[in-house]
Amino acid sequence: MILLVDSGATKADWVAIDKDGTRLFSSQTKGLSPESVDKDEMLIRLNERFDISQNRNNVEKIFFYGAGCATDNLKSIVISALKEFFPKVQTVVVEEDIYGVVYSTTPIGTEAIVCILGTGSNCSYYDGEKLHQKIISLGYLLMDDCSGNKLGAELVRAYNFKKLPPELSEKLVKEYKMDIDFIKENLYKKSNPNAYLATFAKFIIQNKDHQFIKEIINRQMQFFIDYYIKQYPNCYDVPINFNGSICFYLKDELEKKLAENNLKLGTVIRRPIDGLIDYVCKHKLKD
Repeated sequence: MILLVDSGATKADWVAIDKDGTRLFSSQTKGLSPESVDKDEMLIRLNERFDISQNRNNVEKIFFYGAGCATDNLKSIVISALKEFFPKVQTVVVEEDIYGVVYSTTPIGTEAIVCILGTGSNCSYYDGEKLHQKIISLGYLLMDDCSGNKLGAELVRAYNFKKLPPELSEKLVKEYKMDIDFIKENLYKKSNPNAYLATFAKFIIQNKDHQFIKEIINRQMQFFIDYYIKQYPNCYDVPINFNGSICFYLKDELEKKLAENNLKLGTVIRRPIDGLIDYVCKHKLKD
């Protein structure tokens, strides 16, 4: 059995296939980002899923593409957890989540800028063979611009500073618990504060036509374009592919903002897991 995993900070999609590429089962766990959770918590999250747990002795290969796996040290945490949970696994490949997006959106031999806009964010250049990253992310506190995390943070800050228009403030209080102590507990005492802030992205998307929300979206998108996409000089010449819930649900706004900057929107997908199956079957199962 081979496991393919696309893990963000919030959730991880799992697909089991056999050596012929036939899908055996699909599952989902909480996110397994080593920036947010330690090895022990990863093992707990794996054990929560019966379909994964009952097959732990049948897994021979794992291809894991995950948020927070940018350095060897962070990758080693995931590898250690996976090897402990799946005792008979022979091959464990762990790469940053951006690689999963590349393999799902960009054919080998094709150039593209490849971005993630989900709970977190990322941006890289794929030359058709290799992935190039000029800047390694500093994580959800200092980077992750235009992500669900940052959009949510802007919304909560606006509410707390009493800058949110009354009609939006009233709607927000009806849909979310906006008690200050509750917010602080989720930000400073509970795990995954970035995922908590990203829950407010749903409100942003639902109210995207309100002028105040439009300004938040435009501001975040322009910053992402200026500091992430435009770091690559050839960004005007190649398509810009995206993965994640933020770009998926704000595709029209994203396409308009890119056009204003003379940039071309390429493929936009919500989750890369289906594309990963095709990639792994074509390029990895022969190994």
